[in-house]
Amino acid sequence: MAYTILIADDEAEIRQLLRLYLEKDGYEVMEAENGVEAMEILRQREIHLILLDIMMPQLDGYQVLRKLRQESNIPVIFLSAKGADEDKILGLDLGADDYITKPFNPLEAMARINAGIRRFYHLGAGQQMQRQIQVKDLTLDTEACALYRDGKPIALTSVEYKLMKLFMEHPGKVFTKQQLYEEGWGEDFIVADNNIMVCISKLRGKLSDDHDAYIKTIRGLGYRMEKDEM
Repeated sequence: MAYTILIADDEAEIRQLLRLYLEKDGYEVMEAENGVEAMEILRQREIHLILLDIMMPQLDGYQVLRKLRQESNIPVIFLSAKGADEDKILGLDLGADDYITKPFNPLEAMARINAGIRRFYHLGAGQQMQRQIQVKDLTLDTEACALYRDGKPIALTSVEYKLMKLFMEHPGKVFTKQQLYEEGWGEDFIVADNNIMVCISKLRGKLSDDHDAYIKTIRGLGYRMEKDEM
């Protein structure tokens, strides 16, 4: 699996340097030059770790982290020229997983990034926290294979459960009909098959009377799970 790292820093040279090392290690890389761009990418893409500068225009790193921690526990490593102990303590108290002071050794930065990925995705920290997945007022218990809305259970078929798990693990991400079919039915997609449309329609009916409240049709592309605005 290729992990995607978001570099949010207003210094192009820093982004280019980190991209060089990250891609060499097999990571996919996204870039943002300010906090607003970073938040937009986080809404649209699945990001596995964030390298976050503090002093950025429009929305600084502290503000980005506060918003992010309202709904996500993905690893965040601060990159900052603010090297005082009180700055590091504030960053960690807000929910950062690590703190790297500029200027930094890129090899040390890579070691910290790899450690963050390994700790969160391979040693179970992320998986343990993801037993229950929350999107809006929906809660998916992945051990009990059960879905709840405001604490009330919603009966799902096995296919519906697989699709909801996929949607809720990646809120805001668009999935094609082929991706949904192969996840739900475990078979190669048949272009003329209308199972996806029927299944999505039934699933929407179970979730809400509002057709687009949770699962939205993206014309010409597929479907996505709507999520709360950060």
